[in-house]
Amino acid sequence: MNHLAHAFLSFSDEQLVGNMMADFIRNRERFLYPAEIQKGIALHREIDSYTDAHAEIREAKKVFKPIVGLYAGAFVDVSFDYFLAEKLAENQRDFKRFTQKTYRTLFRFSDVLPKNFLAVLENMAKNDWLFNYQTEKGIFYSFQNVLNKARYLDPQLPVFEVFTENKAQLRQHFVNFFPDLQLHAENFAKNWNGWQKK
Repeated sequence: MNHLAHAFLSFSDEQLVGNMMADFIRNRERFLYPAEIQKGIALHREIDSYTDAHAEIREAKKVFKPIVGLYAGAFVDVSFDYFLAEKLAENQRDFKRFTQKTYRTLFRFSDVLPKNFLAVLENMAKNDWLFNYQTEKGIFYSFQNVLNKARYLDPQLPVFEVFTENKAQLRQHFVNFFPDLQLHAENFAKNWNGWQKK
């Protein structure tokens, strides 16, 4: 999942910090943080693993796979942030409060945030990415950001057009999937008791 889903599926301020910065730290660095931030890091990884294995995600990836190949999952993640934002935006005032609280909370922990994530956060807050995922302009920007970062993709690929043409199908995959993910994330956060040795 992408930024908005990870923010939404965090159940304490410290979990939010860990969940949002998890992709910006090395695996061994997870032990450097307080337990509740570690839980957020673990929660982020569990969300991603559960998402990748879900049947609805496998079907949704088929929409993008013909033009982006193995990057299809990244574009499904961005698409699902759009649909989550669409749902949360049914109450614009509460959604705005949620996004602003997310930025404030993360900046409050800026002394422990990795520098590379802090740079992303500053841009995220300045342009209010989380709130603007509800707009086609915002989602277009997010798609383009993925294309620009992808080593083997042409930045001119019509990913946004594919999204627009298949929006109804992708929305249905989201509707079928997200309640499962939310329940799984809540249960994981409730029951997690530290890193398990394998």
